[in-house]
Amino acid sequence: MLRIFVFTLAIALLPLKAQAQESLQILYTGAIKGELEPCGCSPETQSGGLARLSGFLMEEGGSLKPFILIDAGNSLAEDTAQGRLKSEALLRSFAVMGYDALAFFKSAAVPPASLNVRPGKNAITDIPGQRRSIETRRGEIRVNISADPKGLKKGPLNVLLTEKPVTGLKNVSGWDVVITSSGELLDEPVRIEGSIIISGYPKGEKLGVLKLSLDSHGKVSGFSHRWQPLGKEVKEDARVRAILKEYDTKVAALLVEKEKEAASLGPYLGEAACVECHEPFSESWKATRHARAFETLERVGKSKDPECVVCHTTGFGEAGGFYSKKATPGLADVQCEVCHGPGKDHVREGKATMAVDRSLCLRCHTAATSPFFDYESYRERIKH
Repeated sequence: MLRIFVFTLAIALLPLKAQAQESLQILYTGAIKGELEPCGCSPETQSGGLARLSGFLMEEGGSLKPFILIDAGNSLAEDTAQGRLKSEALLRSFAVMGYDALAFFKSAAVPPASLNVRPGKNAITDIPGQRRSIETRRGEIRVNISADPKGLKKGPLNVLLTEKPVTGLKNVSGWDVVITSSGELLDEPVRIEGSIIISGYPKGEKLGVLKLSLDSHGKVSGFSHRWQPLGKEVKEDARVRAILKEYDTKVAALLVEKEKEAASLGPYLGEAACVECHEPFSESWKATRHARAFETLERVGKSKDPECVVCHTTGFGEAGGFYSKKATPGLADVQCEVCHGPGKDHVREGKATMAVDRSLCLRCHTAATSPFFDYESYRERIKH
């Protein structure tokens, strides 16, 4: 009787075993575009950053296992001296985090092979003749990751990385998951031809987390998705912070001190020259945040970062404009000549100053640096 009971129980349990499900989490980024960390210009744009991303993975990675970490591409910066330093710092940071797959597309402004830091064996591309797919495993779960939409679907679980926008995705049948780095913001995944479509959060402000439920054959039977915030509450990874500090040092070297240009050769005079005739306006300017713009960079260690300096000084990047605090101290901060134009001709020939309009302000008050900028109300703050 006991034998019959045990045998019956074993038969009853067989379907349960066949239906047993596993899960795999895909943690993903894409469209970082060289944003190593938040710029610090506005409290509303303080999300993201590689040091926080790595810190989150260190602190919470254990509870997310099994997972794979993927970057869907478009994460390198522009092809400039500073942009190349950014891209190299990003690749070094990715190596610390242990990405399983990194996508690089032929449209990239900087070919990865031209950088001093090269991606490793986890790199795939859409360029013919180069590695276009990679396979990774988590226990018995086998994942085929490819940058080639026409590539073979080699595994039970197939993931396609692309830079195409969602509206341009066609013939994706057979790809279980498609991750785009088009820069689109998708609040939730969309379904196209049965594929789960997700998109890397622009500039790496959040980490995407896609949890897949897999049947006994390793095929997707269900999923859930969330965005992991990377705010200041996330503890940074000291290893990545060290990489970013080294980047800051290299960027500062791009602004090597040089002899100050003779005043006669430059059109900028500085606020000290304006105050001689416009003292009331100078006093009202001193009460604005424009008068302390450079100080804010010094406070966060970005006073030698060209991408930041240009909007916190007067005439940076132009002949006779701000170069460094040491070489051109009289042109630090957002002074009169930023809004009204260089003062040399105005003083010498009495030419009218430049009119201030919305387009002038929008050069620096962008959606990324000043998301709540309103021309009328902000204009009142500096009116004189």
